Amino acid sequence: MADPQCYENYPRGMVLIANGVQIAVYAIGAAILYTVGVIWLLIYLLYIGVLEFRLLKRSCVNCYYYGAYCAFGKGKLCSFLFEKGDPKKFAADTIAWKDIIPDFMVSVIPIVVGGILLLRDFNWMVLIFVVSLFLLTFVGNAAVRGSWACAHCTQREIGCPAEQLFSGKRE
Repeated sequence: MADPQCYENYPRGMVLIANGVQIAVYAIGAAILYTVGVIWLLIYLLYIGVLEFRLLKRSCVNCYYYGAYCAFGKGKLCSFLFEKGDPKKFAADTIAWKDIIPDFMVSVIPIVVGGILLLRDFNWMVLIFVVSLFLLTFVGNAAVRGSWACAHCTQREIGCPAEQLFSGKRE
């Protein structure tokens, strides 16, 4: 049974805010890469799609929130796309820092590209995008995950490889 401070379904407002931060990261990254060319934008969007598909297929199918609203609403989305997996697999899974590098690249690539663009030909809009992306990635995501998502997560109580990695509890 879930801890009383944990949600069975996250409030929709939290889901909207959590997704708003993530979509803003994707949109700003896309805007930066669009300045380099449409092909780079399309590659970036495809990369994001692959990462999201991988997350749903590998993790969300096995999560406690499968079929329910997790902080990001992906449990509900996943249940429309894939059959339910084994919740024991989620808790037993382990991840290392190298495993989350692809996720960080969603922000790192546009930040680096934006930095190069600024060095070549300074532009206030690119600077605003780069700073906004940096803040959303590191401050916004930390606030969403630390204050809302992970703090009220039943799966975290059961066992979460990401929580173990970020908290240093991994053996």
